[in-house]
Amino acid sequence: MKTIFEFAEASLRSPSIEEKLTLTHQAWQWGQSGLLQFSTDCAVMAISEVKFPPKPVLLAPRAMPNRKLTTADGVAAFFHAIAHVEFIAINLAWDLLYRFRGLPEQFYRDWLRVADEETQHFELLQRHLQALNVQYGDLPAHNGLWDHAVDTADDLLGRLAMVPRCMEARGLDVTPSLIAKFAAMGDNVAVALLTRILTDEVGHVERGSYWFKFVCLQQGLDPEAHYRALIAHYYRGGKPKGPFNREMRIIAGFSNTELDWLES
Repeated sequence: MKTIFEFAEASLRSPSIEEKLTLTHQAWQWGQSGLLQFSTDCAVMAISEVKFPPKPVLLAPRAMPNRKLTTADGVAAFFHAIAHVEFIAINLAWDLLYRFRGLPEQFYRDWLRVADEETQHFELLQRHLQALNVQYGDLPAHNGLWDHAVDTADDLLGRLAMVPRCMEARGLDVTPSLIAKFAAMGDNVAVALLTRILTDEVGHVERGSYWFKFVCLQQGLDPEAHYRALIAHYYRGGKPKGPFNREMRIIAGFSNTELDWLES
């Protein structure tokens, strides 16, 4: 493989977790070493051809059992759910850079970095789960995140609005309170793990904001108005419900106008 798109397709087509992790790290290392090409004339496969491992069993979000952090099983289920989010996030980063062509090279470098960081998060969570006597795939998970990728397979701005600037941005809202809960429980390992993920996710959302605005301006669209329109179109239920972490979202590229609209 020579191009970032060949790495992306190989990763997206592979149902093997280990192969996906290996390909992602290798592509990142090649990109850092100047060995990776960022242009291609190859066709784009349909999103329906993306493969997933046979486990975990996927349920509708409403069918997922409740997780209570007051029990060992609840903590294990919580981190299994977070591991699943991070695993899907690897595919989301790869699919974003693979599916949408003709953008500046920095776009592809940015999302390759995101894919590699999501891979690091997943590996950290895998090890944490093993310490909790659980393997990724032992418990059910839901596929809501990937559904947004399918919905926006032909819409770059829709993808940027719904994935980094909506679903991933929710992590900025909810993770600080989760960190506080684990700190109160004296679980310093969980605190360190969630803090690392949160720190990186601010950067991922910021890249989503940057490229959303870049493409909007290229197309002569008002970024704030178009963001509202896309969320209203794609988000089931109209728009996300708060509370919102204004401070972190501002750092991650949201405007006060966008946050006022979300909170209204």
